[in-house]
Amino acid sequence: MDFTLSPDIDDLRLRVRAFVAEHIVPLESDRSNYDAHDNIAPEPLARMRAEVKKAGLWSPQMPKERGGLGLDQVGMAALYEEMNRSIFGPVCFNCAAPDDGNMYILNRIGTEAQKTKWLQPIIDGDVRSAFVMTEPSPGSGSDPGMMLTKAEPHGNDAWKVSGTKWFITGAEEATHFILMARTSDDPRKGLSAFMFHKDQPGWRIVRRIPIMGPEEHGGHCEIEFDGLEIKDEDRLMEVGDGLKLTQIRLGTARLTHCMRWLGLAKRSMEIAIDYAETREGFGIKLADRESVQTMLGELAYNIEIGRLLVMKAAWKLAAGDFARKEVSMAKIHVADTLHAAVDTAIQINGARGYSQDTPLEWIYRYARQAKLVDGASEVHKMVLARFYQKERSDFWTWGV
Repeated sequence: MDFTLSPDIDDLRLRVRAFVAEHIVPLESDRSNYDAHDNIAPEPLARMRAEVKKAGLWSPQMPKERGGLGLDQVGMAALYEEMNRSIFGPVCFNCAAPDDGNMYILNRIGTEAQKTKWLQPIIDGDVRSAFVMTEPSPGSGSDPGMMLTKAEPHGNDAWKVSGTKWFITGAEEATHFILMARTSDDPRKGLSAFMFHKDQPGWRIVRRIPIMGPEEHGGHCEIEFDGLEIKDEDRLMEVGDGLKLTQIRLGTARLTHCMRWLGLAKRSMEIAIDYAETREGFGIKLADRESVQTMLGELAYNIEIGRLLVMKAAWKLAAGDFARKEVSMAKIHVADTLHAAVDTAIQINGARGYSQDTPLEWIYRYARQAKLVDGASEVHKMVLARFYQKERSDFWTWGV
């Protein structure tokens, strides 16, 4: 593949970089801009979103006819990396999880009526959304086939849902929900996907689960369904296509995490080098010590490896491939790199890095989840091993 960005994409990338530096990064230093869960507070978020729209940088991953910029995964990779130079960045551009992945799948598979009803308000920033799949043990986690939540036919044109979900990102502030539920015992065609609105009866948030944080808006919630009724017109795709929908959504959603994490890794390294070049001890600056140079050099090449893995996966996704191997490789490497980058930056900054004088402690807490969300690293390694067992030397290809 050609790694050269088109002039239009690169212009957008530079505009995003300038906007983040001028408008969003400065918000981090004022604690009044944080909500109770260490994310950007509602007032500065609304203000920034209005400014992003005014700058013509809103929802770059959505079609132009729906108010976005019409970028594919390659363009998204270039912009998302720049957005997450700030810990507050992606949500200001309407590019944060889980809305990002939900918009992608609804735009990809929804009917025109479903897009108007469920997708457009998310694109416009009028509502937030959640993807409702993970369950407590013995229900589904990384293996959707273990799903216990049921959607059973109710009357001629509806479904009734019962079951429990947990760690549902954004649920407390979401209005539109994508629900995965079991509709049969078929191992491949047993799951189906549905939409529901927060005001529909028959479900409740049991609790907002306390986590290490920081949190996405709306937290990570445990949800109970006790007779939620969903009209069949709000079913996504065909009955039994739930696993297929999940596979389509999660490929790009997993990769967009990696795109954003690269921005945080680069920001961590930036904070590290800025301090190392000014802090002096025992007659020498930290940046001139070989041990520190080795740490920074290792981060630099691992971040670049992550960028290449992400861009290859983005290129394959944009071409219509599921890119399962490429997404798994990117997910493993970038999660590890983010954790290493912020850990190294804290070490170089010393007590300053451990304090809230920089965003490093925020990034460090956030980075630990990277090895868990959208499939634990061990699961992705298992996926790669299975591909290798099947393909042997053909595991590595250039593409023709």
